[in-house]
Amino acid sequence: MAELEADLDHIIPSSVPSFWAKLVVGFVSLVCFARSYDGDFVFDDSEAIVNNKVAGVVGRADLLGALFFLLSFLGYCKAFRESHKEGMHSTFWVLLSVFLGAVAMLCKEQGITVLGLNAVFDILVIGKLNVLEVVQRVLHKDKSLENIGVLRNGGLLFRMTLLALGGAGVLYMRWKIMGTGPPPFTEVDNPASFADSMLVRAINYNYYYSLNAWLLLCPWWLCFDWSMGCIPLIKSVGDWRVIALAALWFCLIGLICQALCSEDSHRRRILTLGLGFLIIPFLPASNLFFRVGFVVAERVLYLPSAGYCMLLTFGFGALSKQTKRKKLIAALILGILFINTLRCMIRSGEWRSEEQLFRSALSVCPLNAKVHYNVGKNLADKGNQTAAIRYYREAVRLNPKYVHAMNNLGNILKERNELQEAEELLSLAVQIQPDFAAAWMNLGIVQNSLKRFEAAEQSYRTAIKHRRKYPDCYYNLGRLYADLNRHVDALNAWRNATVLKPEHSLAWNNMIILLDNTGNLAQAEAVGREALELIPNDHSLMFSLANVLGKSQKYKESEALFLKAIKAHPNTASYHGNLAVLYHRWGHLDLAKKHYEISLQLDPTAPGTKENYGLLRRKLEQMHKKGV
Repeated sequence: MAELEADLDHIIPSSVPSFWAKLVVGFVSLVCFARSYDGDFVFDDSEAIVNNKVAGVVGRADLLGALFFLLSFLGYCKAFRESHKEGMHSTFWVLLSVFLGAVAMLCKEQGITVLGLNAVFDILVIGKLNVLEVVQRVLHKDKSLENIGVLRNGGLLFRMTLLALGGAGVLYMRWKIMGTGPPPFTEVDNPASFADSMLVRAINYNYYYSLNAWLLLCPWWLCFDWSMGCIPLIKSVGDWRVIALAALWFCLIGLICQALCSEDSHRRRILTLGLGFLIIPFLPASNLFFRVGFVVAERVLYLPSAGYCMLLTFGFGALSKQTKRKKLIAALILGILFINTLRCMIRSGEWRSEEQLFRSALSVCPLNAKVHYNVGKNLADKGNQTAAIRYYREAVRLNPKYVHAMNNLGNILKERNELQEAEELLSLAVQIQPDFAAAWMNLGIVQNSLKRFEAAEQSYRTAIKHRRKYPDCYYNLGRLYADLNRHVDALNAWRNATVLKPEHSLAWNNMIILLDNTGNLAQAEAVGREALELIPNDHSLMFSLANVLGKSQKYKESEALFLKAIKAHPNTASYHGNLAVLYHRWGHLDLAKKHYEISLQLDPTAPGTKENYGLLRRKLEQMHKKGV
């Protein structure tokens, strides 16, 4: 047992690091990410955190998966430390390790690979199996093969059984929860997996592996998304990038040979553990077992980076033993740590805002249509439509089937009244993706603006067919019906919008205004009160209901709503102007004069207000002459 403890300590030290060691590591970690602590929520943070109502912890899937992965592995190591007999184990810690592996998988599917790592660790590191010796005995048909201790270890067989059953149980649970099929991916997500030639697929998969390896060695080219043409396909062995494959496998084969065949048992076991951490957690992202939805994803290197650090540390340790220039080795290590810390700080700063993040990707992946799309979207959100159009056009040029870029570009062109091109883009988008509901709705809006009402209605109906719960589309359909004086259809469409989205203020407002304009004041009042119960702080609803109540001569209640709306938005001219009309009707002429003047100060060109103010002044002058 003492020998096993010593062996494990050489590989995974059991002693707790000193206070200063923990302090230094913690400080460096804080410094690495200090530039983004007060940053915005960017990219998929909006879906994972900002707009996510169930829990924001989904945005920490990789960190949580890595945490439970490492806890599972350390628990498996603990199983041997807790045993009091050589070659035995603590079943409790093995079972706890399997449980923690299941929790790791629930956080991130990559987490299940810890069970495979534990098995490799048990057989090759704990069991000290010499693969070269086994191969030699098999080749020479040596009958003493059965005498190899690790193969006759009943405890090992029991532990492998527990790991296998645990893995099967976890996979079954995953299958029951999520089904058997993988998520649907498109060619732009992972072009190599859609290649017809098996050779092309194999070459490109291996090139992706070499890129991942390079990102571990030199994390300088980092991008938030590597899809959509970021990495062009290798279509022949004459492509110079094949050199990267050869370099990768040259290094890997050399390390694997040392890990499995070295006569130095300690070296063999350290390299095995390092390679295990490097390769096994990466397997789910390798495209070997199923198609994945990305070309390169930096997040999947989080766990393999632990193996890389082990191999790097072992390499520097071995190098320092072979040379007397230990200060040079120490300087080299510190230099690598400093450069990587600096790179982390730079990258952390790029994640402060979406603009910085997306623009940083332009130099890394200039051929990535999604990068140009995101830069364009960010610019459009800031109101810079001219620049946004340029990036959206580039996105469509790089990927002529990029329907989301077409949809957004069509929207901007619609707002700029370039309706003909907007219609062409949106028509092409729905032709490429017939179930793209948002593009159908936007096409309907453009067709409505072009006075092509039948086509617009058909587009809206198609959008609703593909997305049943689409309140915005019902709202726009209602506007179409209102333009065609189909008032009942308009009210029904807006009512559908508010049923699907009770806080849809525009739909409620349009119902109130339409009922008001058609003389249905009682119904308009009822709808307005219903709306304000659901959205009590909406100033536009207060304004619309106040107009209705004023016409119904409910002056006091109307006044209260106008004043609440003005308190919320004091610089809206129409609010003051309509309150002035209410006071004018009510006979509060001085208050009417005051709010007419405020309204005209805010909007001097409002014709109705100027006319009413002129009438009021003449009336006040007449009253003054009569001495009233």
